[in-house]
Amino acid sequence: MPPDGHIRLLPNHVANKIAAGEVVERPASVLKELLENALDAGATRIDVTVTAGGRTLVSVRDNGCGMNREDALLSLERHATSKIRDVDDIERISTLGFRGEAIPSIASVSRFTLTTRRADSEEGTRIVVNAGTLAEVKTCGTPPGTCIEVRDLFCNVPARRKFLRAFVTEEGHIRATFTVHALAHPDVGFSLTLDGREAYRLPPGATLEERIRALFGAPFAESLVPVISDVGAVHVHGYAERPGHDANLRRDQFVFVNGRPATAASITYALREAYPRQRAEARPAVVLFIDLPPEQVDVNVHPSKREVRFRRSADVRDALLAAFAPQNVRDGATGTEMPGQDSIGVTAPEMVGQDNIGVAGLSARKLDAGVPPASPPAPFTAPFQPSLPPATPPGPEVALKCDAQVAGETPATPTSPAPASPTPIQTAIGPWRWFKFLAQTGSGWVLLETDAGLVTLNPRAARERIAYERLIDAHEALTQPLLIPETVTLPPSESARIRNFLSELQAVGFTVEEFGRDTWKVDAVPALLAGCDVPAMLASIAADIAEAGSSRGGARWRDELVARSVARSYSRANLQLTPEAATQLVEELARTRMPYVCPRGRPIMVFTSNAELLRKFAH
Repeated sequence: MPPDGHIRLLPNHVANKIAAGEVVERPASVLKELLENALDAGATRIDVTVTAGGRTLVSVRDNGCGMNREDALLSLERHATSKIRDVDDIERISTLGFRGEAIPSIASVSRFTLTTRRADSEEGTRIVVNAGTLAEVKTCGTPPGTCIEVRDLFCNVPARRKFLRAFVTEEGHIRATFTVHALAHPDVGFSLTLDGREAYRLPPGATLEERIRALFGAPFAESLVPVISDVGAVHVHGYAERPGHDANLRRDQFVFVNGRPATAASITYALREAYPRQRAEARPAVVLFIDLPPEQVDVNVHPSKREVRFRRSADVRDALLAAFAPQNVRDGATGTEMPGQDSIGVTAPEMVGQDNIGVAGLSARKLDAGVPPASPPAPFTAPFQPSLPPATPPGPEVALKCDAQVAGETPATPTSPAPASPTPIQTAIGPWRWFKFLAQTGSGWVLLETDAGLVTLNPRAARERIAYERLIDAHEALTQPLLIPETVTLPPSESARIRNFLSELQAVGFTVEEFGRDTWKVDAVPALLAGCDVPAMLASIAADIAEAGSSRGGARWRDELVARSVARSYSRANLQLTPEAATQLVEELARTRMPYVCPRGRPIMVFTSNAELLRKFAH
């Protein structure tokens, strides 16, 4: 507070800068506000041009209704809007923007140019604002619609400009903002040009399925199934990831409330309950639209309108749960109900209590979280070669094969435990002096007897540790050329992450190069991954990079991140062990530097000492 303690009105330029701090976080925030205005103006074609990650230029041109000279000047005033008239309108907002703060806030921290014309006018208007100061207003010729150019963002706020991230990071946020709006409005044509290169050109009049395919590629679109439901006044429709698809490979969940990208606690809860995660860090991909009367949703609870509040959140929750009920999940190709084992499902809301939501159709098993599959995995066929000579003569070559499906998705018939090793195996190093393989349980655990007690071992975590240390310690990566090179199309955000980690991928044995927009050609993979699902592998690496943050640490950390991701994909394959294969696996594990935990810190084994067994069985 000033020394005299008096309260004063802030000058307009100061108030606008403060407002800009709430509205304009980064270049992508500018793009969001301009896209919302273009869509509210009824545009059927929107062209976006961005330079240097948005620091130098963010331009949005639309063919919407446009403005006359008076409205164009008025749009630069704070709280000037055409979208609401009185306080009652706030209770039933049907437009994307409504506060009237975006344009003046953006113009106060940039070199701003607005060019606009109504279709019924013969001439247009051009307005130039330099860092909040009106510099020019003149008549000009321009097509109907509006074009806004925002140059040198934060030119008069160097502290804010200093905190912008690298160009590639800001460009990633730009792509994400463009993607979510293009996805929400498939009927509108969009284009995106980045540094002079056209990244997207999406035709108008598309269906949602066509827009998903254009943005994310055919493999992703084919992994989705349509969902739909109606509960009261709430209508839910869209697409969700097909059960059985490797859910950890997609992290994107797009939810739109009355066409607005938004979220709420009830939405997050319903998605978690309706479609349980198959891995602790995984979320199934969804593209869902929630439509309800405007008066039943409050969009004015967050400065950037990211969150909404529902008047009747229980209805929204029940509608989302009902959308995933088996009878509402349709096969996209045939339009028929999905078979029971492939259904995304919850018990319909009317069949359960408000606080007792039943979950059906998906197994709630935690996979890849230290718990082997519920049924014995399928055999492998690629050789599992030890990195060091075994301490004892090896048994038959262990059969290994990467399975595209996540273990545990397809039920398998349990097999009887394999016979134990006839004699103990001596180990010069490792967590035991000797061990003897006893059996592999129907749940996949490997049981060992050691000199000090009993060990229950997770073979997946063991294989992950072995593969990780081989990749990290290898002086020259062993690659396996593909008989037929594979092309993989990834979403823009995942493609950008792969682009930034190409050298690390090559270091572990990948031969991969860009093959068009967000499409990659893979000619070879690490020898450990021979036969694996290559698209799933690349998507998994991109997801791990996003989870960890690509800017953290140095080159060594980046190498370890990729190696950890590759090792995890290697360990995910199904594994049915013979006694010889189990023995060889345990020997390999004993030679690692850290045989107790996998590279992600999860336990590989549980040890029960002889003393503990005696104590528990003592009378």
